[in-house]
Parts: sequence; C-alpha cells; structure tokens
Amino acid sequence: MQITRRAAARALAGAATLGAASKSIAQSRWPERPVHLVVTFAPGGANDLIARLVGERLGARLGQTFVIDNRSGAGGNVGAEFVAHQTPDGYTYLQLSNASAANTSLYPNLGYDVLRDFTPVAGVYDVPFVIVVRPDFPARDLGEFIAYAKAHPGKLSHASGGTGSVSHIAAELMKMMAGIDMVHVPYRGSPLSLGDLIGGRIECSFDPIPSSLAYSLDGRLRPLAVTSAKRSPMLPDVPAVAEYLPGYDATSWTGTAGPKGLPAPVVEKLSAAMDAVLADPAVAADFTRLGATPLRLSPNEFRDKLAAETKKWAEVIRFAKIKPE
Repeated sequence: MQITRRAAARALAGAATLGAASKSIAQSRWPERPVHLVVTFAPGGANDLIARLVGERLGARLGQTFVIDNRSGAGGNVGAEFVAHQTPDGYTYLQLSNASAANTSLYPNLGYDVLRDFTPVAGVYDVPFVIVVRPDFPARDLGEFIAYAKAHPGKLSHASGGTGSVSHIAAELMKMMAGIDMVHVPYRGSPLSLGDLIGGRIECSFDPIPSSLAYSLDGRLRPLAVTSAKRSPMLPDVPAVAEYLPGYDATSWTGTAGPKGLPAPVVEKLSAAMDAVLADPAVAADFTRLGATPLRLSPNEFRDKLAAETKKWAEVIRFAKIKPE
C-alpha cells in the first residue's frame, strides 16, 4: 500500500494533535502525584516551618502531598541549582528567596541564572529585620544614629548573619544610602551576635524581628528601625528605615518558582491555590508568630520583584565590594 505525502502529513498532524491533547489533559489534572518543594535552608528554622505550613495547606486544597525537601548549602545555591535542572513537569519547585537574587552578583560561576532558569509562580512571605542597639547607646532614634555614625566614621561595628547574607546587604544598603561607614562583623546566628551586642563588643545588629524581640521588650536592647518599607505589626511603635531614608526597603522574602518552561495551566492553578492559602487569616496569624507577612504576588508581579531585587542587590554588592566567604 502506497502512502502519499499528504496522507503522511495528515497522520503526523493528527498524532501531534493527540499528543498535545493528552498533555493538556494531564496538565488539567495536575497534581496527580506528590509535589516536591525544595527549601534551601536546614530543617527547623522559620523558612522551613513556613514552607511546611504552606505545603500542608496547599496539599489539602489541591488533594496531593507537598513534600518539603531541604537542600541547604552554598548560600542557597545547592537547592536552586537542583531545581533549575529539573524537568518542568509541575512536580518540583523552589522556595526562591532574595538570597538567590543576591547570589547572582556574589558568585561568578553559578550553575543557574535566577532570571532565566526559573518560572515564577507566587510570592509567599516577607520578613523584615530590625536594627537594635544597647539602651546606653548615645542615639535615641535612627536619625541620631546616622548622625553619630557620620561623626565617627569607621568607629562603629554592625553584626549580620554572615558575609553576603540578606542582613549584611541590608546594612550595606543603609550605609550606601545614608553615606556612613561602619565595620561589618559577620556571625553564624543571632544568639552569638546579640550576646556580643548586649556585652558591648559591637554597637548594633541587623536581626530578624523574632530573634531580638524578647530583648527589645524587656529593655536589654533598643530597636531603632525596621527594614521593611512600612512599620511591622510586631513592633508597631518602631519606625521604618524608609521614614529616615525614603525608598529604603530590605527584607528577607521568599516566593515559589519552578524550572524554566513550567506549563501555564499548572502555574495558574498553583498560583491561585497559593493566593487562597495566603489570604486565610489563620495562616496570616501563623506567619506573624514567625515574624513574617504574607507576600501575595501573582506570577508576573513576582517576576518583576525578582528582576528588581536582582538589580538592586547587584548595585549594593558592587558598592560594598562584597565577596562570598
């Protein structure tokens, strides 16, 4: 039997149509098996706890288990590179943070491109830092602190969670915008830095609000300002840095992203489910207890934020000449 070219073409077109239809049906049924969410931090911290909280709510809403996969290391690069190279089938996601946005400029040879190799799905949460000093420090507010730092260039020291960490670059952004010079002292964790701050070995620290909240409430430390664009509900009487330095905004945020090429129907379905979870007052209350605020961003809004943050931190890292540890 002889098959004409036209018949062969029709057969191939039919096969392609069936294949596309089958793929479309599979996407509409997503998720049909457990979904993996890669967290770039070790178990037990706020990032991990929030991922598990959100994963549990998403699982209940979408009818599948969300498995939290902790892949820490190299400032978040281990987990990010892993997800970047996964098949974009809708079953592997990254808890992408602004550490990844900063790492683009910190590390010269990353195994991924944060703007090219991921499909943004949704913003998840935002955690501000608070600038704290001892009660006997001669500045009562951030304006006086900046004036004091200008009068004593290079004489004050500030702590962070490590070289290139979000708290470090948040401090460098303030230094750049305020035109002040302070000595950076990296620490491996807030308990060590806060102990040295209370003991008088450093002058100030940039810490997640929950880490220093008890010290601020009992008077052992004085909070000067929070680093979010607006005041935090956890410290409503403490001004934002932006009230002194308009335009300042430096928080630890996280969003969900999949590998490049994630199907649009899957992105839409997961984004809608995520927004519904984050809109739940009970979830917002749980976030507040962990020092976080829901960051309800659509895929396009999250893409824009990722691009803007990558550009902003590149400028700060160049200005401060930061090199990874």
